[in-house]
Amino acid sequence: MSENENLPIVALIGRPNVGKSTLFNRITKSRKALVDPTPGVTRDRHYDRVMWEDKGFILVDTGGIDDNPEDVLVHHIREQALMAIEEADIILFLMDGKEGITPADWEIVDLLRCTQKPVFHLVNKVDSPEREIELLSQFYELGVEDLWPVSAEHSFGFRTLMDGLCNSIVTSDATIDLPDETVKVAFFGRPNVGKSSIINMILGEERMVVSEVSGTTRDSVDTLVTRGKYSYFFIDTAGIRRKGKTKEKLEKFSILKSLAAMARCDVAVVLIDADEGITEQDTKVIGYVLDQGKGLIVLINKWDLLQGNKKRQEAVVGDVARLLPFVGFAPLLNVSAVTGYGIKRLFPTIGSVYRQYSATFPTSALNRLLIDAVDKHSPPIYKNKRLKFYYTSQIGTCPPKFVIMTNSYKGVHFSYERYLTNQFRDGLGLDKVPIKLIFKDKSGQRQDG
Repeated sequence: MSENENLPIVALIGRPNVGKSTLFNRITKSRKALVDPTPGVTRDRHYDRVMWEDKGFILVDTGGIDDNPEDVLVHHIREQALMAIEEADIILFLMDGKEGITPADWEIVDLLRCTQKPVFHLVNKVDSPEREIELLSQFYELGVEDLWPVSAEHSFGFRTLMDGLCNSIVTSDATIDLPDETVKVAFFGRPNVGKSSIINMILGEERMVVSEVSGTTRDSVDTLVTRGKYSYFFIDTAGIRRKGKTKEKLEKFSILKSLAAMARCDVAVVLIDADEGITEQDTKVIGYVLDQGKGLIVLINKWDLLQGNKKRQEAVVGDVARLLPFVGFAPLLNVSAVTGYGIKRLFPTIGSVYRQYSATFPTSALNRLLIDAVDKHSPPIYKNKRLKFYYTSQIGTCPPKFVIMTNSYKGVHFSYERYLTNQFRDGLGLDKVPIKLIFKDKSGQRQDG
């Protein structure tokens, strides 16, 4: 999939206990990227990025996102369907082959007839060709063109479904010819936080727009920018918003659309409203940035509203630090889209973050750093043996990733891992980006650090 394309959102909807979670887990196992849970950041876990063959998408389990046991069942699933019809690019509607058609199924099928988006009507719990003949016949009453028999638990029909799903993902043939070393920067923010105003201030102030490129998602425009000898590709996301008719609990689904743009960027710029302070929604978006290992810059916009109020300024900055303790590496800038305050610091900060994000280091320097770190602070004892670290090397960038060979990766306690991470940060000058240490046994076992 082109790095300039947004990932489509695929929504999984259906009644409780029809097997949504099982199918979600089976589909996401095809995902190749490793994602570490980061403590201390609120996030919704009912989504995942999936790669199948050469197609990528973001799968969303709507049952996990909108789970209110007080809802009347039919009303509850109807809300899920309406939400998916509005926000998703492709819809997987899962029904229970053993239970048969229910009134809720009939209503959702009628709703889905109104959309122009691809819809897959899945009949779950069909685990053999014989069962397919037996269970599928009743679902033809629904009058839909295609039924997809699957067994989420036993994988019957799974490959056929995935191939069909990926065939429905339309990739653009248009490629954007970006200059070498272009830094791709995506801007994220809630409604009225001033995201568009910040971008307009940057573009208007610098008079440096080269071209505007139609975004691959609806209602977004990407802009190629040059400043001196450097090029930047600004991705203006439109996904984090609250619509008048949309209920608070449905807002989580809309946030996920920002993930599509996030997959394309090197550096994510997240705006926070100084007047309102940091919200749970802000922490979720920052959690997504960490999940995908992107560079991160946090902007506190509308700083002009707090001018002269030292106590409020300190409180806002303190709240950000308290709610985001595990992103202390991310630069935090106070800005104003209205007055232009702080805007000029943004480009040098983006450049600094990107240089660290894409940095490479010689193996000899890394091994000296590891030896010094171990000499300064001896590794702990594990199973009556002192942990040993033999050597290290860099295995990737964006963000920087390092493998450390040891006699037992299982013995690397979180506190010592954190110590080594800090030593690598300090020794390599990686103070503004996430880094990843992977501990691997010489015997060939491997475990994420």
